Amino acid sequence: MKNNQILKIYGTDYKEMTKQLLAAAGLSDHIRRKAAETKTPDSPGRKPEHMRIGIKPNLVCPSPAEFGATTHPEVVSGIVEYLQEEGFSDLCILEGSWIGDRTEDAFLYCGYRQFPERFGVPLLDTKKEPAFRVSCGDGMELSVAEIVNRIDFLINVPVLKGHCQTKVTCALKNLKGLVPDAEKRRFHRLGLHRPVALLQKAVRQDFIVTDHICGDLDFEDGGNPVVRNCVMASLDPVLTDSHACFLLGLTPDDVPYIRIAEQLGIGSADLSGAEILEVAPGSGLRTEDKEPPRERRLLDVSYPLEEADSCSACYNALVSALSRLREEGILARLDTPVGIGQGMKGKEGVLGIGNCTSKFRYSIPGCPPEEEAVYAGLRAYVEGRA
Repeated sequence: MKNNQILKIYGTDYKEMTKQLLAAAGLSDHIRRKAAETKTPDSPGRKPEHMRIGIKPNLVCPSPAEFGATTHPEVVSGIVEYLQEEGFSDLCILEGSWIGDRTEDAFLYCGYRQFPERFGVPLLDTKKEPAFRVSCGDGMELSVAEIVNRIDFLINVPVLKGHCQTKVTCALKNLKGLVPDAEKRRFHRLGLHRPVALLQKAVRQDFIVTDHICGDLDFEDGGNPVVRNCVMASLDPVLTDSHACFLLGLTPDDVPYIRIAEQLGIGSADLSGAEILEVAPGSGLRTEDKEPPRERRLLDVSYPLEEADSCSACYNALVSALSRLREEGILARLDTPVGIGQGMKGKEGVLGIGNCTSKFRYSIPGCPPEEEAVYAGLRAYVEGRA
Protein backbone atom coordinates (compact mmCIF):
# COMPACT_ATOMS: atom_id res chain seq x y z
CA MET A 1 0.00 0.00 0.00
CA LYS A 2 1.20 3.50 -0.86
CA ASN A 3 1.00 6.69 1.20
CA ASN A 4 -1.64 8.19 -1.08
CA GLN A 5 -3.94 5.18 -0.83
CA ILE A 6 -6.88 4.45 1.47
CA LEU A 7 -8.18 0.89 1.29
CA LYS A 8 -11.76 0.12 2.31
CA ILE A 9 -13.76 -2.98 2.99
CA TYR A 10 -17.48 -3.26 3.70
CA GLY A 11 -19.43 -5.94 5.50
CA THR A 12 -20.69 -7.12 8.87
CA ASP A 13 -18.13 -9.77 9.85
CA TYR A 14 -15.82 -7.15 11.27
CA LYS A 15 -13.02 -9.46 12.39
CA GLU A 16 -12.68 -11.37 9.13
CA MET A 17 -13.03 -8.30 6.93
CA THR A 18 -10.31 -6.58 8.98
CA LYS A 19 -7.97 -9.52 8.39
CA GLN A 20 -8.75 -9.44 4.67
CA LEU A 21 -8.11 -5.69 4.60
CA LEU A 22 -4.72 -6.01 6.34
CA ALA A 23 -3.64 -8.76 3.97
CA ALA A 24 -4.53 -6.56 1.00
CA ALA A 25 -2.66 -3.63 2.55
CA GLY A 26 0.43 -5.74 3.21
CA LEU A 27 0.70 -4.78 6.88
CA SER A 28 3.25 -7.52 7.63
CA ASP A 29 5.51 -6.16 4.88
CA HIS A 30 5.35 -2.68 6.40
CA ILE A 31 6.41 -4.07 9.78
CA ARG A 32 9.29 -6.05 8.27
CA ARG A 33 10.38 -3.01 6.31
CA LYS A 34 10.53 -0.92 9.46
CA ALA A 35 12.48 -3.68 11.22
CA ALA A 36 15.00 -3.60 8.39
CA GLU A 37 15.37 0.15 8.86
CA THR A 38 16.73 -0.44 12.38
CA LYS A 39 19.84 -2.10 10.96
CA THR A 40 23.08 -0.12 11.12
CA PRO A 41 26.71 -0.98 10.29
CA ASP A 42 27.22 -1.64 14.01
CA SER A 43 23.94 -3.39 14.77
CA PRO A 44 21.92 -6.17 13.13
CA GLY A 45 18.73 -4.33 14.07
CA ARG A 46 15.48 -5.86 15.27
CA LYS A 47 14.25 -9.14 13.90
CA PRO A 48 10.72 -8.67 12.53
CA GLU A 49 9.24 -11.29 14.87
CA HIS A 50 10.74 -9.41 17.82
CA MET A 51 9.19 -6.07 16.91
CA ARG A 52 6.97 -4.82 19.74
CA ILE A 53 3.71 -3.74 18.16
CA GLY A 54 1.34 -1.39 19.94
CA ILE A 55 -2.35 -1.24 19.03
CA LYS A 56 -4.09 2.02 19.99
CA PRO A 57 -7.92 1.85 19.80
CA ASN A 58 -10.29 4.67 20.71
CA LEU A 59 -11.81 3.84 24.10
CA VAL A 60 -12.65 7.39 25.07
CA CYS A 61 -15.30 6.22 27.54
CA PRO A 62 -16.88 2.99 28.84
CA SER A 63 -19.41 2.78 26.01
CA PRO A 64 -20.04 -0.26 23.75
CA ALA A 65 -18.91 0.25 20.17
CA GLU A 66 -22.44 0.02 18.80
CA PHE A 67 -23.20 3.38 20.46
CA GLY A 68 -20.83 5.07 18.00
CA ALA A 69 -17.96 6.20 20.24
CA THR A 70 -15.43 3.39 20.63
CA THR A 71 -13.42 0.99 18.49
CA HIS A 72 -15.13 -2.33 17.86
CA PRO A 73 -13.23 -5.13 19.65
CA GLU A 74 -13.85 -7.35 16.62
CA VAL A 75 -11.66 -5.01 14.54
CA VAL A 76 -8.84 -5.23 17.09
CA SER A 77 -9.34 -9.02 17.26
CA GLY A 78 -8.86 -9.11 13.50
CA ILE A 79 -5.63 -7.11 13.81
CA VAL A 80 -4.30 -9.37 16.57
CA GLU A 81 -5.17 -12.61 14.76
CA TYR A 82 -3.62 -11.35 11.53
CA LEU A 83 -0.39 -10.34 13.28
CA GLN A 84 -0.09 -13.57 15.23
CA GLU A 85 -0.72 -15.64 12.11
CA GLU A 86 2.06 -13.65 10.41
CA GLY A 87 4.49 -14.56 13.20
CA PHE A 88 4.37 -11.39 15.34
CA SER A 89 3.88 -12.23 19.01
CA ASP A 90 5.02 -9.19 21.02
CA LEU A 91 1.76 -7.22 20.97
CA CYS A 92 0.03 -4.87 23.40
CA ILE A 93 -3.09 -2.72 23.47
CA LEU A 94 -2.59 0.74 24.91
CA GLU A 95 -5.13 3.44 25.70
CA GLY A 96 -6.05 6.20 28.14
CA SER A 97 -9.70 7.27 28.33
CA TRP A 98 -10.76 10.88 28.49
CA ILE A 99 -10.79 12.94 31.66
CA GLY A 100 -13.45 11.79 34.08
CA ASP A 101 -13.52 8.11 33.06
CA ARG A 102 -11.29 5.20 34.03
CA THR A 103 -9.54 3.30 31.26
CA GLU A 104 -10.05 -0.01 33.08
CA ASP A 105 -13.81 0.59 32.93
CA ALA A 106 -13.55 1.23 29.20
CA PHE A 107 -11.55 -1.99 28.73
CA LEU A 108 -14.32 -3.84 30.55
CA TYR A 109 -17.45 -2.31 29.03
CA CYS A 110 -16.01 -2.04 25.51
CA GLY A 111 -15.22 -5.76 25.34
CA TYR A 112 -11.42 -5.71 25.69
CA ARG A 113 -10.93 -7.65 28.92
CA GLN A 114 -10.84 -10.86 26.86
CA PHE A 115 -7.58 -10.01 25.09
CA PRO A 116 -5.00 -11.00 27.77
CA GLU A 117 -6.51 -14.45 28.29
CA ARG A 118 -7.71 -15.19 24.77
CA PHE A 119 -4.75 -13.81 22.80
CA GLY A 120 -2.03 -13.27 25.41
CA VAL A 121 -2.07 -9.55 24.60
CA PRO A 122 -1.75 -7.23 27.62
CA LEU A 123 -3.91 -4.12 28.15
CA LEU A 124 -1.84 -1.08 29.10
CA ASP A 125 -3.48 1.94 30.74
CA THR A 126 -1.51 5.00 29.66
CA LYS A 127 -2.98 6.95 32.59
CA LYS A 128 -0.91 4.76 34.89
CA GLU A 129 2.28 5.12 32.87
CA PRO A 130 5.05 7.57 33.80
CA ALA A 131 5.37 10.38 31.28
CA PHE A 132 8.32 12.04 29.60
CA ARG A 133 8.71 15.39 27.89
CA VAL A 134 9.24 15.60 24.15
CA SER A 135 10.31 18.66 22.21
CA CYS A 136 7.97 18.94 19.24
CA GLY A 137 9.40 22.10 17.70
CA ASP A 138 7.67 25.43 17.40
CA GLY A 139 8.69 26.07 21.03
CA MET A 140 6.39 23.33 22.31
CA GLU A 141 7.16 20.48 24.69
CA LEU A 142 4.53 17.80 25.31
CA SER A 143 4.22 15.07 27.93
CA VAL A 144 3.74 11.58 26.50
CA ALA A 145 3.24 8.20 28.18
CA GLU A 146 6.55 6.37 28.50
CA ILE A 147 5.12 3.24 26.82
CA VAL A 148 5.61 5.04 23.49
CA ASN A 149 9.38 4.53 23.88
CA ARG A 150 8.86 0.78 24.20
CA ILE A 151 6.84 0.42 21.00
CA ASP A 152 8.59 -0.39 17.71
CA PHE A 153 5.52 -0.18 15.48
CA LEU A 154 2.29 1.66 16.34
CA ILE A 155 -1.04 0.72 14.79
CA ASN A 156 -3.62 3.44 15.33
CA VAL A 157 -7.24 2.23 15.36
CA PRO A 158 -9.44 5.34 15.59
CA VAL A 159 -13.19 5.67 15.15
CA LEU A 160 -14.29 8.00 12.38
CA LYS A 161 -16.78 10.26 14.15
CA GLY A 162 -17.77 13.81 14.88
CA HIS A 163 -16.53 15.95 17.76
CA CYS A 164 -18.40 18.69 19.57
CA GLN A 165 -15.40 21.04 19.54
CA THR A 166 -13.16 20.07 16.60
CA LYS A 167 -16.00 18.80 14.33
CA VAL A 168 -14.18 15.57 13.48
CA THR A 169 -11.90 13.15 15.29
CA CYS A 170 -10.05 10.31 13.62
CA ALA A 171 -6.38 9.34 13.17
CA LEU A 172 -4.61 12.51 14.33
CA LYS A 173 -6.64 13.26 17.44
CA ASN A 174 -6.77 9.62 18.58
CA LEU A 175 -3.13 9.90 19.73
CA LYS A 176 -4.35 12.20 22.51
CA GLY A 177 -5.06 9.00 24.46
CA LEU A 178 -1.27 8.61 24.83
CA VAL A 179 -0.81 11.71 26.99
CA PRO A 180 -1.54 12.08 30.74
CA ASP A 181 -4.77 13.68 31.95
CA ALA A 182 -2.91 16.79 33.07
CA GLU A 183 -1.57 17.19 29.54
CA LYS A 184 -5.03 16.65 28.06
CA ARG A 185 -6.24 19.57 30.16
CA ARG A 186 -3.31 21.66 28.93
CA PHE A 187 -4.18 20.79 25.33
CA HIS A 188 -7.51 22.53 25.86
CA ARG A 189 -5.87 25.54 27.50
CA LEU A 190 -3.63 25.79 24.44
CA GLY A 191 -6.57 25.74 22.05
CA LEU A 192 -6.51 21.99 21.26
CA HIS A 193 -5.70 22.20 17.53
CA ARG A 194 -2.01 23.17 17.69
CA PRO A 195 -1.00 20.63 20.36
CA VAL A 196 -2.94 17.85 18.59
CA ALA A 197 -0.96 18.59 15.43
CA LEU A 198 2.38 18.87 17.26
CA LEU A 199 1.72 15.58 19.08
CA GLN A 200 2.34 13.91 15.73
CA LYS A 201 5.98 15.00 16.00
CA ALA A 202 6.28 13.21 19.35
CA VAL A 203 4.47 9.99 18.44
CA ARG A 204 4.70 8.36 15.03
CA GLN A 205 1.77 6.22 13.94
CA ASP A 206 3.03 3.62 11.49
CA PHE A 207 -0.25 2.21 10.24
CA ILE A 208 -3.90 3.20 10.55
CA VAL A 209 -6.96 0.96 10.71
CA THR A 210 -10.03 3.20 10.87
CA ASP A 211 -13.26 1.90 12.39
CA HIS A 212 -15.93 3.44 10.17
CA ILE A 213 -18.61 0.98 11.22
CA CYS A 214 -21.09 3.18 13.08
CA GLY A 215 -19.46 6.36 14.39
CA ASP A 216 -21.60 9.16 15.78
CA LEU A 217 -21.45 12.06 13.32
CA ASP A 218 -21.49 14.70 16.04
CA PHE A 219 -20.40 13.60 19.51
CA GLU A 220 -17.22 11.79 20.45
CA ASP A 221 -18.94 9.84 23.24
CA GLY A 222 -21.58 8.46 20.88
CA GLY A 223 -25.32 8.07 21.32
CA ASN A 224 -26.46 8.57 17.74
CA PRO A 225 -24.57 5.97 15.66
CA VAL A 226 -24.76 6.10 11.87
CA VAL A 227 -24.12 2.68 10.34
CA ARG A 228 -21.56 2.48 7.52
CA ASN A 229 -20.13 -1.04 8.13
CA CYS A 230 -16.74 -0.04 6.78
CA VAL A 231 -13.14 -0.53 7.93
CA MET A 232 -10.30 1.39 6.28
CA ALA A 233 -6.51 1.01 6.12
CA SER A 234 -4.02 3.79 5.41
CA LEU A 235 -0.53 5.08 6.11
CA ASP A 236 -1.01 8.87 6.10
CA PRO A 237 -2.97 10.24 9.11
CA VAL A 238 -3.46 13.65 7.48
CA LEU A 239 -4.93 12.09 4.35
CA THR A 240 -7.06 9.81 6.52
CA ASP A 241 -8.50 12.73 8.44
CA SER A 242 -9.05 14.71 5.25
CA HIS A 243 -11.11 11.82 3.86
CA ALA A 244 -12.95 11.65 7.19
CA CYS A 245 -13.86 15.30 6.72
CA PHE A 246 -15.21 14.53 3.24
CA LEU A 247 -17.36 11.73 4.61
CA LEU A 248 -18.80 14.09 7.22
CA GLY A 249 -19.52 16.84 4.71
CA LEU A 250 -16.55 18.96 5.82
CA THR A 251 -13.19 20.04 4.39
CA PRO A 252 -9.72 20.07 6.01
CA ASP A 253 -10.07 23.84 6.31
CA ASP A 254 -12.90 23.23 8.80
CA VAL A 255 -10.50 21.40 11.14
CA PRO A 256 -7.41 23.53 11.88
CA TYR A 257 -5.27 20.72 13.30
CA ILE A 258 -5.37 18.90 9.96
CA ARG A 259 -3.90 21.88 8.11
CA ILE A 260 -1.34 22.47 10.88
CA ALA A 261 -0.23 18.82 10.72
CA GLU A 262 0.10 19.11 6.95
CA GLN A 263 2.27 22.21 7.34
CA LEU A 264 4.45 20.29 9.81
CA GLY A 265 5.10 17.67 7.14
CA ILE A 266 3.12 14.88 8.82
CA GLY A 267 1.21 14.08 5.65
CA SER A 268 -0.90 15.41 2.81
CA ALA A 269 -4.47 16.73 2.92
CA ASP A 270 -4.76 16.68 -0.88
CA LEU A 271 -7.58 14.29 -1.70
CA SER A 272 -7.29 15.02 -5.42
CA GLY A 273 -4.18 12.86 -5.52
CA ALA A 274 -5.57 10.13 -3.27
CA GLU A 275 -6.56 6.65 -4.39
CA ILE A 276 -9.65 5.41 -2.54
CA LEU A 277 -9.86 1.69 -3.25
CA GLU A 278 -12.27 -1.01 -2.18
CA VAL A 279 -10.75 -4.37 -1.30
CA ALA A 280 -13.73 -6.56 -2.22
CA PRO A 281 -13.42 -6.96 -6.01
CA GLY A 282 -16.22 -5.86 -8.27
CA SER A 283 -18.44 -4.27 -5.64
CA GLY A 284 -17.50 -0.66 -6.44
CA LEU A 285 -17.22 2.27 -4.06
CA ARG A 286 -20.27 2.92 -1.94
CA THR A 287 -22.51 5.96 -2.29
CA GLU A 288 -20.91 7.70 0.70
CA ASP A 289 -17.63 8.05 -1.23
CA LYS A 290 -19.41 10.05 -3.91
CA GLU A 291 -22.20 11.81 -2.02
CA PRO A 292 -21.27 12.36 1.63
CA PRO A 293 -23.96 13.40 4.13
CA ARG A 294 -24.61 17.10 4.39
CA GLU A 295 -26.97 17.18 7.36
CA ARG A 296 -25.80 16.67 10.90
CA ARG A 297 -27.71 16.97 14.14
CA LEU A 298 -25.09 18.87 16.17
CA LEU A 299 -26.60 21.87 17.87
CA ASP A 300 -25.51 25.16 16.39
CA VAL A 301 -24.73 26.78 19.69
CA SER A 302 -25.87 30.31 18.98
CA TYR A 303 -26.80 30.24 22.64
CA PRO A 304 -24.50 32.61 24.58
CA LEU A 305 -21.62 30.76 26.23
CA GLU A 306 -18.79 32.13 28.30
CA GLU A 307 -16.32 29.44 27.25
CA ALA A 308 -12.62 29.39 28.05
CA ASP A 309 -10.42 26.30 27.61
CA SER A 310 -13.14 23.74 28.31
CA CYS A 311 -12.32 20.03 28.18
CA SER A 312 -14.17 17.90 25.64
CA ALA A 313 -16.14 15.84 28.16
CA CYS A 314 -17.50 18.92 29.92
CA TYR A 315 -18.30 20.75 26.68
CA ASN A 316 -19.92 17.63 25.27
CA ALA A 317 -22.19 17.32 28.29
CA LEU A 318 -23.26 20.96 27.95
CA VAL A 319 -23.96 20.80 24.21
CA SER A 320 -25.92 17.57 24.62
CA ALA A 321 -27.99 19.09 27.44
CA LEU A 322 -28.66 22.27 25.42
CA SER A 323 -29.73 20.12 22.47
CA ARG A 324 -32.24 18.29 24.66
CA LEU A 325 -33.63 21.59 25.95
CA ARG A 326 -33.99 22.81 22.40
CA GLU A 327 -35.84 19.65 21.37
CA GLU A 328 -38.23 20.20 24.28
CA GLY A 329 -38.84 23.78 23.19
CA ILE A 330 -37.54 25.41 26.37
CA LEU A 331 -34.02 26.48 25.37
CA ALA A 332 -35.28 29.99 24.54
CA ARG A 333 -36.25 30.41 28.20
CA LEU A 334 -32.64 29.96 29.28
CA ASP A 335 -31.62 33.61 29.07
CA THR A 336 -28.46 33.50 31.20
CA PRO A 337 -25.03 32.92 29.57
CA VAL A 338 -23.43 29.66 30.69
CA GLY A 339 -19.84 29.74 31.91
CA ILE A 340 -17.64 26.71 31.20
CA GLY A 341 -13.95 25.84 31.05
CA GLN A 342 -10.67 25.98 32.91
CA GLY A 343 -10.45 29.71 32.22
CA MET A 344 -13.35 30.22 34.64
CA LYS A 345 -11.43 29.04 37.70
CA GLY A 346 -11.59 31.62 40.48
CA LYS A 347 -14.01 33.82 38.56
CA GLU A 348 -17.50 34.77 39.65
CA GLY A 349 -20.62 34.59 37.53
CA VAL A 350 -24.26 33.61 37.52
CA LEU A 351 -24.58 30.21 35.82
CA GLY A 352 -21.73 27.77 35.31
CA ILE A 353 -20.96 24.16 34.38
CA GLY A 354 -18.29 22.03 36.06
CA ASN A 355 -16.00 22.43 39.04
CA CYS A 356 -14.10 25.24 37.31
CA THR A 357 -17.16 27.47 37.90
CA SER A 358 -17.44 26.67 41.61
CA LYS A 359 -17.49 30.38 42.52
CA PHE A 360 -20.49 31.08 40.29
CA ARG A 361 -23.81 31.82 41.98
CA TYR A 362 -25.29 28.64 40.50
CA SER A 363 -22.82 25.98 39.43
CA ILE A 364 -23.51 22.43 38.30
CA PRO A 365 -20.57 20.48 39.80
CA GLY A 366 -18.48 17.70 38.32
CA CYS A 367 -15.16 17.17 36.55
CA PRO A 368 -16.64 16.51 34.14
CA PRO A 369 -20.32 16.70 35.12
CA GLU A 370 -22.61 14.02 33.73
CA GLU A 371 -24.85 15.04 30.86
CA GLU A 372 -27.96 14.10 32.85
CA ALA A 373 -26.83 16.30 35.74
CA VAL A 374 -26.21 19.24 33.38
CA TYR A 375 -29.58 18.76 31.72
CA ALA A 376 -31.41 18.48 35.05
CA GLY A 377 -29.55 21.48 36.48
CA LEU A 378 -30.24 23.71 33.49
CA ARG A 379 -33.88 22.67 33.39
CA ALA A 380 -34.22 23.41 37.10
CA TYR A 381 -32.66 26.82 36.51
CA VAL A 382 -35.09 27.56 33.68
CA GLU A 383 -38.05 26.49 35.76
CA GLY A 384 -36.97 28.55 38.77
CA ARG A 385 -36.27 25.52 40.95
CA ALA A 386 -32.53 26.14 41.24
